[in-house]
Amino acid sequence: MNKKQLFEQIKTKKSFLCVGLDPVMENIPKHLLKYDNPVLAFNKQIIDATKDLCVAYKPNTAFYESMGLKGWETLIRTWEYIDKDIFTIADAKRGDIGNTSAMYADAFFNLEKSGMSFDSITVAPYMGKDSVGPFLNYTDKWVILLALTSNAGHSDFQLHHTPEGKLYEEVIRISSQWANSEQLMYVVGATRGAEFENIRRLAPDNFLLVPGVGAQGGSLADVCQYGLNSECGLLVNSARGIIYASNGEDFAERAREEALKLQQEMAQILESAGLV
Repeated sequence: MNKKQLFEQIKTKKSFLCVGLDPVMENIPKHLLKYDNPVLAFNKQIIDATKDLCVAYKPNTAFYESMGLKGWETLIRTWEYIDKDIFTIADAKRGDIGNTSAMYADAFFNLEKSGMSFDSITVAPYMGKDSVGPFLNYTDKWVILLALTSNAGHSDFQLHHTPEGKLYEEVIRISSQWANSEQLMYVVGATRGAEFENIRRLAPDNFLLVPGVGAQGGSLADVCQYGLNSECGLLVNSARGIIYASNGEDFAERAREEALKLQQEMAQILESAGLV
């Protein structure tokens, strides 16, 4: 999915919502345990309940890898189940020396080799250009670089001052030379609202993947005040606040209710900005 197609989906659905598919077996509604694969059953019902309200799904691969072989099978089957006009993000946070990154890229992008072909993957930029390049070699795919995250320890490195500015600013400045906004996105946590104006100065045209709205306390209004651009430029992720809205038999209906609240707020923001 290219940038134009993604923006068209945003306009059609009046939404820039990304739903995080981060299943934990202990939180799966008990009535699903009768299924041979409760996690897949859970994911499918969440997808069915929310697919008209969101433009992206983001499985965090750690939640699947932790289940071993069956987890990988569940990840593949979850990817297969998502409609192909919905943007898919493998939240894998990979990044290693070049030949290893090439294998990671194949794992998530090469359908013939791995059985999956996500639209995008999250990548850690710490090891530099040669560790990111193999992902960018898939020119029809997206790389989403970690820039300014929402976790408590972000300040340990990301806000460290260099002669040229904060380290996360250097990440954006340098990486923007590797690919343009048609292939490169950045992760910026919603709880970093005060920095969005600065990030838009550095990356005016790139899409930003924004976790941290909802359960982590980030404000959608704050994110959009400075993060919105002429093509929306935002994918705002919510996971726990949607998928765990209920642990009863009504979990899918409740997930839809929470997704609808965010979609309606997003529709108002897009309309006010003249984007739809």
